Amino acid sequence: MGETHRVKFEPVDLEMEVEESETVLDAAFRQGITLMHGCREGQCSACKSFLIEGDVQMDRYSTFALADYESEEGYILLCKTHVYSDAEIELINYDEEVLRDAVPLQKVTTTVRHLTPLTHDIVSLGLTLNDGKSFDFKPGQYSDISIPNTTEHRSFSMATTTTSGGELEFIIKKYPGGHFSGLLDGGIEVGDQLDVTGPYGTFTLRAKSDRRIVCIGGGAGMAPILSLLRHMAETENRRPVTFYYGARNPADLFYVQDILALADRLVDFTFVPALSETWPEDWSAIGVEGDTGFVTDVVDRREKDLTDADLYLCGPPPMVDAAIPILEARGVPTERIYFDKFTTSVI
Repeated sequence: MGETHRVKFEPVDLEMEVEESETVLDAAFRQGITLMHGCREGQCSACKSFLIEGDVQMDRYSTFALADYESEEGYILLCKTHVYSDAEIELINYDEEVLRDAVPLQKVTTTVRHLTPLTHDIVSLGLTLNDGKSFDFKPGQYSDISIPNTTEHRSFSMATTTTSGGELEFIIKKYPGGHFSGLLDGGIEVGDQLDVTGPYGTFTLRAKSDRRIVCIGGGAGMAPILSLLRHMAETENRRPVTFYYGARNPADLFYVQDILALADRLVDFTFVPALSETWPEDWSAIGVEGDTGFVTDVVDRREKDLTDADLYLCGPPPMVDAAIPILEARGVPTERIYFDKFTTSVI
């Protein structure tokens, strides 16, 4: 542990202490401050900020997240930045509603309750908290799950809410060679112990907004959106919601009936599955009328006016990358587009 320095953030009039041995982002987590972040591995640029003054050094990061010319101009990634003097940093992306409303980080040990295939490449991982412990988080957030017998972890979103008591569910897509997801075919079994650390993420419901909500998801991006929807149903939230979920084929759809059941508990809810490769001649076989094409194109085609909506996106990075310019072109302010974009390094 090195010396401790003061870091002041502009334009939000916020200060905190940062130890030399920790990154600025980790120091914020430790002190209950929610700075904007995504992958926390220097690959997504969500925490990019500007160094006004101070002595800092950054750990290795991807130049896709921070180009060399940006670094030369003074931009930094908070997830990779260590400070070696008092410093002043300008936040580029921030949300004052969540900035000082963080859930404290927790580390708990859990037992694998179930491993349930949902599609050919998506699995539901159910965990039970040990020793009657609780795990607090906001619907839409994610956590780190340890990789057994290593010091590594991977990040996944919770699909449950805190009302599920001592149980957590994660919806995980399997990738060939995935350090964690590759263990879902026999490497992890019911009864195994897994450490969970969290929560992280800013993909949370903004309580001060009364605008309608449009969710766009794909793959394992179902998890945080499902958590948000379940929370809205539990709290009798009256905001209208439309949920577009993209998949390739009918066999890639899951939890359809669970999602449709939420319509009975939400005031104005519509679910639209979008299939891009094959689709049924009769959608009644699935139980809901869907649409065809990439989910971002379906949203663009079906939504006449998005200027009155808050947009929540979660899915493969290419889906998120495709959606954002479409939404901005449709007049959605950047500050009303919420997403946690994961990178392949956190599989």
